[in-house]
Amino acid sequence: MGRIFGTDGVRGLANRDLTAELAVDLAVAAAHVLGERGAFADTRPTAVVARDTRASGEFLEAAVVAGLASAGVDVHRLGVVPTPGCAYLTSFLEADMGVMISASHNPMPDNGIKFLAHGGHKLDDAIERQIESRLQEPWERPTGGDVGRVGDSHSGLAAYVRHLVETAPARLEGLRVVLDCAHGAAYETAPQTFEQLGADVVTIHATPDGLNINDNCGSTHLEGLQKAVLQHGADVGFAFDGDADRCLAVDAAGEIVDGDQILAVLALAARDAGALRNDTVVATVMSNLGFVQAMEREGITTVQTAVGDRYVLEAMRAGKFSLGGEQSGHVIIAEHATTGDGVLAAVQLAARMKQAGRPMAELAGVMTRLPQVLVNVAGVDRSRSDSDPVLQGQVTAAAARLDGRGRVLLRPSGTEPVVRVMVEAPTEDEAADVAEQLAGVVREQLAL
Repeated sequence: MGRIFGTDGVRGLANRDLTAELAVDLAVAAAHVLGERGAFADTRPTAVVARDTRASGEFLEAAVVAGLASAGVDVHRLGVVPTPGCAYLTSFLEADMGVMISASHNPMPDNGIKFLAHGGHKLDDAIERQIESRLQEPWERPTGGDVGRVGDSHSGLAAYVRHLVETAPARLEGLRVVLDCAHGAAYETAPQTFEQLGADVVTIHATPDGLNINDNCGSTHLEGLQKAVLQHGADVGFAFDGDADRCLAVDAAGEIVDGDQILAVLALAARDAGALRNDTVVATVMSNLGFVQAMEREGITTVQTAVGDRYVLEAMRAGKFSLGGEQSGHVIIAEHATTGDGVLAAVQLAARMKQAGRPMAELAGVMTRLPQVLVNVAGVDRSRSDSDPVLQGQVTAAAARLDGRGRVLLRPSGTEPVVRVMVEAPTEDEAADVAEQLAGVVREQLAL
């Protein structure tokens, strides 16, 4: 079997690519690998399992739970909880592993399975390869009292909300906040957290029916949030994706505040509080050049990684840094989380507004975004994007054309069947011109 793990777990069209049978097999293999690595060798391994609001999550949850229990793992079902909530509760409940069933920002028909190690940390590539290597291997099945037991954790969500509230450095009374929950996993967590902090909360897209997750709402569709912020005269709005591991914001004038700006605001807040370790922030190669320039002006070092919050996390752990994130809205605050946490980031941003007594637009103005155009090219062989000589020659030529005034990045997506072409330039027109030219080369050279 070829590699099935992408940059963020196993993802695909539910019940076609990601089937109940595969979910069972993955759970069994993960139990064998992570259970053997468990922290408590004298007890039976334990796991927590959570999901987002997709209809397919119901049968996939059942399959994962069945696979784990059949392999002798005791399972705590958390129900609908954000991915960072699953990570937190994996640590809080001292489980040997966590499993999150979600396809994050992907459309509703997709789904995914993410595994977490003891402590709530995402798996590195080597452990994922071990799990893949043990799929469908012969194994001795436990019987009788050795099979795993399954129960529901009714207090998990409340424990996670309490944790989020306790991270806030300031109360939020007097702040009107709009929360777009994407009909996803944050639909209870986010409103409860902000209400407990004293904010005046307006909630939109928080009535999941199993089919409407990410449907023209949430962090990938900010139009509804922009309209609601203006309509309700809110100070700020926050939008989450389906599993709430990312957050984007909208200021009081309805202007979008992206992940780079969020990271910049939080970096300065952490530095001012003496909490930005080594005066360094970790970002990815997709971060806007304006972010890097702003951090340089503020005396903050930027370390850049491959795209994916797992790679940001790896760099943070290797360098013992305290803050990192992605332009897409993944923000990792090491003091409080082991993974990107959208609600946590929103809480910290709102608290920064209160402490500084400044509006979001002013805080986000620390950086100026260079015009950036992203073109997703579908229907091509993404595996050849890094090796095709004609395409790579055109990328080099495009970079030379910008001559230090911008940059070009071409990469295969790790979560979708597309090749991403990103161009930054002094003007929107020039960025679009270069991006479309390169996208045309991708279509011609990598055609299936």
